[in-house]
Formats: sequence, structure tokens, C-alpha cells
Amino acid sequence: MNRSKQKGGGRLIAGILAAAVMLWTPTYAAEPSSCTQVRMADPGWTDIDATNAITGVVLGALGYHQNIENLSVPITYEGLKKGQIDVFLGNWMPAQGPLVKPFVDSHAIDVLHANLTNAKFTLAVPDYVAAAGVHTFADLAKYADKFDDKIYGIEPGAPANQNISKMIGDKAFGLGNWTLVASSETGMLTQVARAVRDKRWIVFLAWEPHLMNTEFHLTYLSGGDAYFGPNYGGATVNTVTRTGFANQCTNLGRLFKQITFNVDLENQIIANVLQNKVSVNAAAREALKAHPKLLGPWLDGVTTASGANGLQAVNSALGDH
Repeated sequence: MNRSKQKGGGRLIAGILAAAVMLWTPTYAAEPSSCTQVRMADPGWTDIDATNAITGVVLGALGYHQNIENLSVPITYEGLKKGQIDVFLGNWMPAQGPLVKPFVDSHAIDVLHANLTNAKFTLAVPDYVAAAGVHTFADLAKYADKFDDKIYGIEPGAPANQNISKMIGDKAFGLGNWTLVASSETGMLTQVARAVRDKRWIVFLAWEPHLMNTEFHLTYLSGGDAYFGPNYGGATVNTVTRTGFANQCTNLGRLFKQITFNVDLENQIIANVLQNKVSVNAAAREALKAHPKLLGPWLDGVTTASGANGLQAVNSALGDH
């Protein structure tokens, strides 16, 4: 065979193979440079500290910069509406339903993805209070004096506090003369710790995932479906973004549609921070290294900010070469 024909045929085959590789190699539209800064919100809740931290580890490894603003929940939604915040991982539903509905209805925010299921969010009492006869919302009024007519909540303006205020305003369960004590997650749990230490009666907002479920022996109260939803405030936590974020920042949009947490993962991070005094970022890294199978689904089709393989970049950053 003529050598020139062999060379020509080789070049033709090489060209065909190169074209085939191009056809099978996924391509990604370049994101605007503004996408490299990811602005997120934290209301000061331990669970959102944990999820923001684990997300920050991934974002950093991918070449993005996470900026976290400490904002109340109402201000967070206003920030999303105004385009000042990109992502919020703490849309607890149905507790935030009344607050978030106007933003959803007016397309001021996008509900991107359910990042946590099987959560809880309702009122609870210490187990010794439950043992004395308090198991439901309807039981509270019978022991008003022992509770000093008070329900302890979190930060002022929080949707859960608003639910309690509405319940009191509706005079539901005979609680019309009760008072909501609003402070913060830390302030509320300090009151719980003092009450438990002295075996005093207290009713307060409780949720899972959170270390409070192992630090204290709690009983969640039933019967509050109208204000906290069924199944003891059974909750789904959504990832919400400013309108159009996922379309403008397509790679990040794909990532945030795929990042999904679980109760055990969050509890592990929270416990490491609060019990072992580890920084939340270090605890998040340890959790990711302990659960490497999470990363495959999270990073499926996701690249670094510069277009390299996302999973390889995160594994490399975690030391899993």
C-alpha cells in the first residue's frame, strides 16, 4: 500500500476519533464572573451553620468564594428578592409557609430543591414534664401556672415565632393569656438548660436535626398540626435562591439542585462543633471525608469554576487523591 495513503488514512481516522470525543465530551457555558462569589444567609441556627459550612467546603474546592451574611429570616427573603443574597439553605416548610408564600407567588424567589426531609419542628417539653401529663398542645393550659404562662421561642420575627403568636392570638388550646418569650436559639436553649437543671417546667420550640435532641431528653407535643403541620411538625427544608440564579449561574444551579443533606449528617457536624469544640468548617470537612459517597450525586455534571472535573477537585481538596 502507498505510504502516503496510509498516512492520509491515519489522519482521517484520527480526525474522526477527535470529532467523536468532542461529541461525547460535555460542554458547559461559561458563567458570568459574578457567579464566583456566592452570597448566602445564616439566621444564626446551628443546623444552617452546618449546612452552610459543608457547602462552603465544596464551593471552595470548586474555585468559588462563599460569603455568609448573618440575617434574620424575613430580612433574608427581602435580600433574595432584591438580589443581595444568592442562596438560602433554610426554607423550613411548612413553618415558613405564610412568610414565604408572597415571595413565591410574586416570583421574587425560586424554590430550587428539597435539601432535607424527615426533619421536625414544633413545641417540646422535657421528659419529666411529659411524664407528669403533658403530651399535646391541649395539655399545656391545664398546667399554666407551672409553665408561668410562657412559651420560649427563637429570634424575633422568625416564622416559627409568628406561628406561636398566631396560636396565642387565636386563643387556641386555651393559651390566649400566654406570652411568647423571643430571644435566639442560644438564648432559648440556655433557658431550657437552666430549667432542666432545676427540674422546672418549660415549653419551647424544638427541632431536628439539632444536638438538643441528645443533650436533653425531650418529648415533642402532638396536636399542633394547624400551626406546625402534621407528624410533630414534620418538615422539609428547601434550598431557595434569588430569581434566575440557577439560569445565570448554571454550574452552581446544578450543584445546588443536587446537594442533599440528611439528619444524621447534620447531627454529626453539630455534635462535633458543640461537644468537641471543633470549628464548624473543620467539622464539615471531617463529615465529608467520613461520607465520601455523598459527593458523587452532588457533583454529577458539576465542574470547577474554571471548567475542570468537579468531583476530582473536591476529592483532591479533601486529601482523597
